[in-house]
Amino acid sequence: MNNEELMQRVTRDLMDSYDEELEMEIEDRVWATPDGGEAEVIDTPKDKEARRVYFRELFRLQAELVKLQDWVVATGHKVVILFEGRDAAGKGGVIKRITQRLNPRVCRVAALPAPNDRERTQWYFQRYVSHLPAAGEIVLFDRSWYNRAGVERVMGFCTDEQYEEFFRSVPEFERMLVRSGIQLMKYWFSISDDEQHSRFLGRIHDPLKQWKLSPMDLESRSRWEAYTKAKEIMLERTHIEEAPWRVVQAVDKKKARLNCIHHLLQQMPYKEVPHPSIVLPPRVRHEDYIRHPVPQDMIVPEIY
Repeated sequence: MNNEELMQRVTRDLMDSYDEELEMEIEDRVWATPDGGEAEVIDTPKDKEARRVYFRELFRLQAELVKLQDWVVATGHKVVILFEGRDAAGKGGVIKRITQRLNPRVCRVAALPAPNDRERTQWYFQRYVSHLPAAGEIVLFDRSWYNRAGVERVMGFCTDEQYEEFFRSVPEFERMLVRSGIQLMKYWFSISDDEQHSRFLGRIHDPLKQWKLSPMDLESRSRWEAYTKAKEIMLERTHIEEAPWRVVQAVDKKKARLNCIHHLLQQMPYKEVPHPSIVLPPRVRHEDYIRHPVPQDMIVPEIY
């Protein structure tokens, strides 16, 4: 393979790496109909231009996230980002786009399940503490300790005393994190009643997304106003100077992703970290090296 062919191969591989994002975009756009078919999506010239701008900006922001990652590692910075919002608000979508190009050893996601019997007897914040970052790490919480102010309050999973104790404790807990050197950011993804209804219907009729719809999600629809009240109280009582809340308008999921990523990049004084030029060493060959054939029964059948 000559140099020109090699560079063509590298370029093709680079384009292939973008296909994952394109696949997720297609997944967002294809809606199943109640009879099991697929709803036709007709693109107007305006739609095509909007998608082109979206991808251009997304890839640019993801390149900046890589620079941020390098700076975090180089400086030993510690970052925690909380993503909260109603079910189907788009938290998972923005988390995917943030982590997609990053090193999972540097940037990881904490998505904790409901507490087990032992965890229910612990200090409330205890199970979250073990997921906090060390130097040079970023942790994204897909839902967080604010479960107590939201779902636990609305669904009756905590007592009034536990609820009030949470609001007494959480500002001090977060101030303690900040004093310890952790940069804490909190995002609330805001969607309308109609938009959540539409997204839930999409999940109901899409077999690839039905796993996202839990009985708790369905129950949340009937308690929309209770969740709204709980959210308003939460934002009012936990919006502190050391860790303020930021509300992302998320009815348009693409704009929400771009706006959120752009905002979080603005919150950190990162700089591009210089890297030495990388030179691939030549392959070392030995005359006595013999590559043995792989037994045929070990090879995965090439169906495609």
